Amino acid sequence: MRLQFDRGTLLLHLEAAEKNREEIAACLPPGWVFDRRVKAFRAPAWRYREALTALHRAGLPLQNDAGGFEPLDLKPRDERQPFPHQQEAVDAWFRAGRRGVVVLPTGAGKTFVAVMAIARLERSALVVTPTIDLLQQWYGVLRSAFDTPVGMIGGGSYDLQQITVTTYDSAYLHMERLGGRFALLVFDECHHLPGPTYALAAEMSIAPFRLGLTATPERDDGGEVRLDQLIGPLVFRREITELAGRYLADYDTVTLRVHLSEEEREAYQREREIYRGFVQEEGIKLGGKAGWRRFLQHTCKSERGRRAFLAYRAQRAIAQASEAKLRLLETLLHHHREERVIVFTSDNETVYKISRRFLIPAITHQTKAKERYETLQSFSSGSLPYLVTSRVLNEGVDVPEASVGIVLSGSGSVREHVQRLGRILRRGEGKRATLYEVVAEDTGEEQTSQRRRQHGAYQR
Repeated sequence: MRLQFDRGTLLLHLEAAEKNREEIAACLPPGWVFDRRVKAFRAPAWRYREALTALHRAGLPLQNDAGGFEPLDLKPRDERQPFPHQQEAVDAWFRAGRRGVVVLPTGAGKTFVAVMAIARLERSALVVTPTIDLLQQWYGVLRSAFDTPVGMIGGGSYDLQQITVTTYDSAYLHMERLGGRFALLVFDECHHLPGPTYALAAEMSIAPFRLGLTATPERDDGGEVRLDQLIGPLVFRREITELAGRYLADYDTVTLRVHLSEEEREAYQREREIYRGFVQEEGIKLGGKAGWRRFLQHTCKSERGRRAFLAYRAQRAIAQASEAKLRLLETLLHHHREERVIVFTSDNETVYKISRRFLIPAITHQTKAKERYETLQSFSSGSLPYLVTSRVLNEGVDVPEASVGIVLSGSGSVREHVQRLGRILRRGEGKRATLYEVVAEDTGEEQTSQRRRQHGAYQR
């Protein structure tokens, strides 16, 4: 028999007689079907490892043309000693058969865990990242870590090497060609992977070894259960509370409440009554993505629905960017004028409003790459002490100098709130970080705040 990689799948060609097909099929693990077009058994590429195991146990002769992973002579340049939790994570991953997910808070050194795993495995590796910013960061880290060429696929580049970094978007687009090239897949921020298209990056690769990295594996849709198949089981986990004060900066979380003005209160109540009245009349149960989709579907069907949608946006905008919030923000910025501060909002409109009012540089998804890079560099150097952003800095940006975060508005997502806390927890000499959460009283923000604070990091 001959095993071959074919555009994101595996083909098992039979040299035995046709009558032996049933005997061979009985030895194969689930997921294999006989493809009459090519007269061979076919399965998704990710079943490579279990197929080899099954055929070996059955004692069947096999010519393996699917993957030939030659050892790499990796010479690590970074000889720093890992923290105990980093070494424990790598050891746990190896004990689990070199497959699995490592959960560590932002700032706890997940990248170095991957570098250690690559160095110890000494096989070809593809690192998959969610954003161009992370693509560039990983490229720099890997080039510094190893005395070997590092490739990049994405962001206008296509350079394939034994160690390569790419994005989730590029990975699933190119994996039908790349799927037989790498022994190890490293999925950074792997909670993105279970999406319907991104999952193809894992399913179309034969890589027998897989490492997932994330601070928050849980997803709103419960899709994290797929990580076990796509990457492997959860093999190591440490929370913020376990590492703060020694391997992360110690921190405080402070919730501050403000009152709407009389004028804002009247407008808020008026718009909210229109929005909530429509929801109740239409029998829509809000909560989760399904409820939100149903609301949007109903608002598109009538003028009353469109008015309800505008009312939803209006009452939300009043609560998220009230005058009292902006006055409190001014006080906090003055109080922390000697520190590096990141202001978080849930929408770009509020970002630009704050940027204009306080002359603070803004970063959104509309910010050009060069401007974004220069802004972050200036923030790191201290020439720009403040930044305001919506959601693009929630993950994937290394800003070790930040010590204060101010959440003016956000979603009810626990992940988002933990990610924002993680932005300010990088270690520093004598550093103690503070995350402020500003909530408009007697508005829907109070429930949102309760939902997003359901994490041990906020129960200290």
